[in-house]
Amino acid sequence: MLDLVDTLKLRFEEALKSAYGNGSDSYEVAISPASNPQFGDYQTNLALTLSKQLKQPPRAIAEAVIGKVDLKDICEKPEIAGPGFINLKVATSYWEEKINAIKSDPRLGIAKAKHPRKVIVELSSPNMAKEMHVGHVRTTIIGDCLARVYEFAGHDVTRLNHVGDWGTQFGMLVAYLREVCPDALTKPDAISLGDLVSFYRQAKKRFDADAEFQNISRQEVVKLQGGDPDTLRAWKYLLEQSRHEAQIVYDLLDVHNLIERGESFYNEQLPEVVRDLQKAGLCVEDQGAKCVFLEGYKNEQGGPLPLIIQKSDGGYNYATSDLAALRYRVTVERAEEILYVVAADQADHLGPVYQVARRAGWVPDNVRIEHVQFGVVQGEDGKKLKTRAGETIRLKDLLQEGMDRARAELESRLAQEGRTESEEYKQQMARAIGIGAVKYFDLSLNRITNYVFNFDKMLSLSGNTAPYMMYAYVRIRGIERKGEIDFSKLPASAKVILGEPVELDLAKQLLAFDEMIETVTRDLLPNRICEYLFELSQKFNQFYEKAQVLSAPEPVRTSRLILCHLTAEAIKTGLSLLGISVLEKM
Repeated sequence: MLDLVDTLKLRFEEALKSAYGNGSDSYEVAISPASNPQFGDYQTNLALTLSKQLKQPPRAIAEAVIGKVDLKDICEKPEIAGPGFINLKVATSYWEEKINAIKSDPRLGIAKAKHPRKVIVELSSPNMAKEMHVGHVRTTIIGDCLARVYEFAGHDVTRLNHVGDWGTQFGMLVAYLREVCPDALTKPDAISLGDLVSFYRQAKKRFDADAEFQNISRQEVVKLQGGDPDTLRAWKYLLEQSRHEAQIVYDLLDVHNLIERGESFYNEQLPEVVRDLQKAGLCVEDQGAKCVFLEGYKNEQGGPLPLIIQKSDGGYNYATSDLAALRYRVTVERAEEILYVVAADQADHLGPVYQVARRAGWVPDNVRIEHVQFGVVQGEDGKKLKTRAGETIRLKDLLQEGMDRARAELESRLAQEGRTESEEYKQQMARAIGIGAVKYFDLSLNRITNYVFNFDKMLSLSGNTAPYMMYAYVRIRGIERKGEIDFSKLPASAKVILGEPVELDLAKQLLAFDEMIETVTRDLLPNRICEYLFELSQKFNQFYEKAQVLSAPEPVRTSRLILCHLTAEAIKTGLSLLGISVLEKM
């Protein structure tokens, strides 16, 4: 309904000019949804905001504007309320025209962007040689959701997996691998990632306790940075083991098209970053380290805070790598929007990086950079979700538990209904519901807040959950099966008739899909999709309860079948933006 609001604004601006002359060109007209449905669909307070400038009572201004505005093709006669609000009730004929225009459009009338933007979404970004844990769930599914929305809107999207694949930890792991499992380099099956998780812990324990081993590990880092073939072979082996296990998680989450580009990719660019910052007059030496003093950041003593670019020993850090990545994404890949889907606790790291990149001139003002922050997944105790033993939960195990619980509930319902289904059906259902429930629950909440992980709430068939939305879709498909109808073959000449209030409410919600997409790309809040879908399902349920469908006389019957079809398509499309598949039956 974005075009409707724009049209209303334009009409009122023209009416203002007609009523008060060209001097009104500078007046801003705001159109907003009505605060209460009894006031109509939209309202404007332009008369109140212009009263002082025009030196007239608000109601007099409202009456003058109403006398000039032409809304016959859109609204019923505007009404003045209170001190001068103008209330607008959109005519039913307008809604009918709009809903009929999209009844055969699989994109629900949403045109792709006229000027597609190059968008990079950084998501997931696990540390290699470690297994993905529950801490990776939010960055992965929030990032994938936003990428899906941008793609649907018609933009050119790249999903970047900025993995941790470089640094001291790999020197430690290579050194330990040489000691305890030298055959791993020649026998690919000699070690599995399951072993590597404990292997990492053992290597870290050894590193922390043994000064000689620390020295050997650092030597391996030097060899790695220098391109020593044997060390590179060991490093690549460790990465490959990690990738294999991570892919299992990505497949379960239906996250694809991830381009892995780790810290190692930017290693050769780090000296260039330092040189560029020096040429720009930003990089200075302080206590042997090269750094940029930040604007607006203070140290504990109240002085300017430095961002260290190169340490006194000549080594680089995460900030240098992130600066190189940002510089490359804008200057080489020509990104126009970059979304960093990274935990909220990294704000103090990313903020200075963005500032330095802009001050260096690498990032023009027209390039949008956003830190898409998110909160922590908590256990019932309000702390970070962990196992009873206090260990971080593996993401693979968490997703498997979701599928196991979904299957247990499914088998319980099948037993109660006396139904028998194939093993393939049970597996498909358990995966779709279990994984979908975890995703939807996370995405339905404001990403900025922490939340308590609760499988019972996630798998509930009531409320704003994935199973509820899946069931709403299945219910509509049930109408299709019961009536032996193919929604896709309804007569092209048939028209939607919005004769009942519940039909009108449902049509309005369907036509708000474009506004929801616009909101998500602007505010980067996936929960707006869930809110839209939940409201849509509620309006459909009210429609289904009060309006006969299959038993209605023609042409009302076909009109209502079209509304059912559009609702199903909106739910299916909305869930797909969340990375969730629909089911034809449950």
